[in-house]
Amino acid sequence: MFVFTHEVFQTILVWLLVLAGLFGLNELTRRFKWVGLATFVGLPVVLTILWFTVLSESTYTDWFHLVKVYSSLAGCIGFWAIRFFEKKDKVTGEVVWRLRDQKWALCFPPLILAINIIEACIRDFEIGVSYFNQFSGPISGDVTGVMGGAWNYMNGVAGILNIIAITGWFGIVIRKQTKKDKSRDMLWPDMLWFWIIAYDVWNFTYTYNAIPTHSFYAGLALLIAPTLCAFTVGKGAWLQHRAQTLAMWCMFAQTFPLFQDSGDFVVKSAYNENVYMVLGVVSLVINLAVVGYMIYRVYKTKRNPYKQELYTDLKAYQEIKNLA
Repeated sequence: MFVFTHEVFQTILVWLLVLAGLFGLNELTRRFKWVGLATFVGLPVVLTILWFTVLSESTYTDWFHLVKVYSSLAGCIGFWAIRFFEKKDKVTGEVVWRLRDQKWALCFPPLILAINIIEACIRDFEIGVSYFNQFSGPISGDVTGVMGGAWNYMNGVAGILNIIAITGWFGIVIRKQTKKDKSRDMLWPDMLWFWIIAYDVWNFTYTYNAIPTHSFYAGLALLIAPTLCAFTVGKGAWLQHRAQTLAMWCMFAQTFPLFQDSGDFVVKSAYNENVYMVLGVVSLVINLAVVGYMIYRVYKTKRNPYKQELYTDLKAYQEIKNLA
């Protein structure tokens, strides 16, 4: 699957450092209100000036990378606003208005998530059309190139299925503050482990298809970090963790593109058609299964998954809801 260009042990150590760094930075930005705001508003302003001036010759300026950076940042800022925007009565100090109580605001998380998924689906289909059964050679966004095939179409369809399976966003709530955790995470109880795993498989397959020299880091490490957080210290807030780790990684990759493209720790694809095909099939099958389960739950509960929460009787749902 992967071809290591440097000593394997050292490369894996660097990968572990990347994973730990993403997990740790996510903890800082989620637990401390103003650290999050500075990271996702102030830092990008400074970096954008650098990308289009002194770093313009080395950083990515193609549409896909730029859209990925700014759409992930938009998600972080929007989620921060949902968590913290509120108005208090000047006399009593009581909260009289909260952004998270507005239904239109709760449409933002699924919308920005769907936009990010569809961006990748478009890229998968684009590669399938342009390089079907052929190796592209170096292209914009990947220094070694991509190999197109049926797997691109399968994974593109899997991504669309993943969007269809997004449910229950009007049930988004905020984590209650405790002595151990004052993060006020944006919890999405209806977004449970099976959807997250299906997303992770789809997204890793996408990175392997479309940006193979990045998939070891931007695929594996970048997907494991938010999932690990969502299953441990930051339960129920996977989308928030995903947006924050993605934004931080995209800013890093834009600023230091050689880390993944030509540094000592680059990890390349083996360009094995069997690997591509297996990943494409697994991604499609898992996402079909999640949509199938969603349809079964709709039939069983008679609920509209896009207006109501669908998995309220499941233990995993209830564990997250109890944190709110």
